[in-house]
Amino acid sequence: MAAQQEKNLAEERKHQNMQNGTKASQGQWGRAWEVDWFSLASILFLLMFAPLIVYYFIMSCAQYQCSLTDPLLDLLTGNKHLSHIWNRTPMLTYRAAGIYFLWVAFQVFLYMSIPDFCHKFLPGYVGGVQEGAVTPAGAVNKYQINGLQAWIITHVLWFANASFLHFFSPTIIFDNWIPLLWCANILGYAVSTFAMIKGYFFPTNAKDCKFTGNFFYDYMMGIEFNPRIGKWFDFKLFFNGRPGIVAWTLINLSFAAKQQELYGEVTNSMILVNILQGIYVLDFFWNEAWYLKTIDICHDHFGWYLGWGDCVWLPYLYTLQGLYLVYHPVQLGTAHALGVLALGLLGYYIFRATNHQKDLFRRTNGNCRIWGRRPQYIECSYTSVDGTRYHSKLMTSGFWGWARHFNYTGDLMGSLAYCLACGFEHILPYFYIIYMGILLTHRCLRDEHRCSSKYGKDWKRYTAAVPYRLLPGVF
Repeated sequence: MAAQQEKNLAEERKHQNMQNGTKASQGQWGRAWEVDWFSLASILFLLMFAPLIVYYFIMSCAQYQCSLTDPLLDLLTGNKHLSHIWNRTPMLTYRAAGIYFLWVAFQVFLYMSIPDFCHKFLPGYVGGVQEGAVTPAGAVNKYQINGLQAWIITHVLWFANASFLHFFSPTIIFDNWIPLLWCANILGYAVSTFAMIKGYFFPTNAKDCKFTGNFFYDYMMGIEFNPRIGKWFDFKLFFNGRPGIVAWTLINLSFAAKQQELYGEVTNSMILVNILQGIYVLDFFWNEAWYLKTIDICHDHFGWYLGWGDCVWLPYLYTLQGLYLVYHPVQLGTAHALGVLALGLLGYYIFRATNHQKDLFRRTNGNCRIWGRRPQYIECSYTSVDGTRYHSKLMTSGFWGWARHFNYTGDLMGSLAYCLACGFEHILPYFYIIYMGILLTHRCLRDEHRCSSKYGKDWKRYTAAVPYRLLPGVF
């Protein structure tokens, strides 16, 4: 009897420890469990106004030559009414719906039906089936990494059509830009709504779901951590990379083709935007396996923030520089063009080198050399939902000794280069650097709040060793 009672007490203590570990971990991973009034107000603002912001930018270019102030002045002075602006806006067409449906269906086909072959002949490229990070519930998902392959196939077909097939005009995207916006919104809202319903009624992994009880927060930030259909169709990986990022370079090429059609030449500013943003897109797909370890995959749940954002916000607002240059072609002086190119390449180098240092450090568990020396680091530990204790190391050497998010600094330098390529006549192309500055600063704070909850005192030791976030000596 005594032995049985002791066994029962031991089991009870084990269960209690598991619950405590679960509770701690739930506060450490992903998004919030409770929603304060400020967060709710922010969510409602974005849900109501983010689609209007996208429409306003695109409409400003189509009707006001990319001026952000003229539409407001027309409305405030009574020269125009909202109905006038709306009536001049192209509506959804069967042609645009067909184009968009074929585009998304083709990307789904490339994602699901053609296993990666690039890793078999491209040295250094990691593709094929790869494992993601440990989820809050302790699961490890497998992914089919074939984004580079999809990008190559898509662009080979694009150039083949432009060169000799001539099934459609290379300006097709620009010519249907606003009707395609409505298609993108339909998909963005549809997939976000489906993801929420799925999270309630048939989640892929119920232990990786979060419910705050607030409908708007759950809809925007998502319920499921890794919603999937079948074994391989992962919503987060597909919508983060395809169709939006594959389309990014095609959109820019269509803008360049329109500039050629309208003015008989493609300006050096348009070429710079295509090259610098093309490098960024290619880097994303070359390092798609590494992307599985980033905040988007490792911490964000899939909701409207990712679903609608990847379908609408990314392809429409990340390409504003190319769109602007169609309406305002800019031929840069040699010094200006070389300065933009140098800034963009330097930013890319810092972005990639910083991430490479972190990846090398993780892959070798610290048994490597950073800038010719053995790296320094802080030993940390955390607990997953299932109560398992994990250990990790936070590097304090190389670029990571300069600032805790120095990869974001490189990203911001590249973002600024895209904008500077457009000259200084309008503020519209500078929206990107303003947005990225806010986004990455917020991501710094969000990531550090999560790390502080996750690592506790170990995180304080780390921030003492690396006191700056983005700019050494400043912030």
